[in-house]
Amino acid sequence: MHTTALVLFSGGQDSTTCLAHALNRYERVETLGFDYGQRHRIELEARTHVLARLRRRFPGWSRRLGEDHLLKLDVLGQIGGSSLTEDIAFAMQANGLPNTFVPGRNLLFLTLAGALAYRRGLQVIVTGVCETDYSGYPDCRDDTMKAMQLALSLGLDQRLLIETPLMWIDKAQTWQLAESLGGQGLVDLVVEDTHTCYEGDRTHRHDWGWGCGHCPACQLRAQGWAGYIEGDVGSGASSTA
Repeated sequence: MHTTALVLFSGGQDSTTCLAHALNRYERVETLGFDYGQRHRIELEARTHVLARLRRRFPGWSRRLGEDHLLKLDVLGQIGGSSLTEDIAFAMQANGLPNTFVPGRNLLFLTLAGALAYRRGLQVIVTGVCETDYSGYPDCRDDTMKAMQLALSLGLDQRLLIETPLMWIDKAQTWQLAESLGGQGLVDLVVEDTHTCYEGDRTHRHDWGWGCGHCPACQLRAQGWAGYIEGDVGSGASSTA
């Protein structure tokens, strides 16, 4: 029986929903973020805001929410070539992937999460990767997660579970999952406090939250919100807690 979890937490919509999922399910939950040289520091600021508001608005979850960890990974910025770490325009690459892809990022995140979970005595790693609404990133696939779970468990000689609550649901269902986990209060928190926009825009307010409105992350979030509001949500959005 798993009772403890480490959530990869960026302060965005997906990781906030995953954190709520973990807080509904596990007795002790810690969070982990990464400073990897991302262009917009607003992402790191959003993490602390979301965590503080979760503690205030959801006292039941607050008792389960433990320590937050932030690791520096600027080596990913040194590798270069990504519009998430360099001031370059969003574009498709010759290999068919968008240049928002940071090669090896999720693999490195999970490796370090495994090491931290080992030291902290945490049994489950929760991450918001998804095959349904994603940009073709190979490190978001279910097969990749299964391979990483096996590699970490073997390499650490300790059984670790990698949990992916969003793997098979789309963005409309992600909004619905947030509602089923934390009611309208959690939906409002996701809208107002989380950050997804690749451009780091916190000046334009939309029904679905803050952002430029035209980058791929904003478009995906807006489309999901529209489906959620219109009731165009499939059965995959129900809580598994």
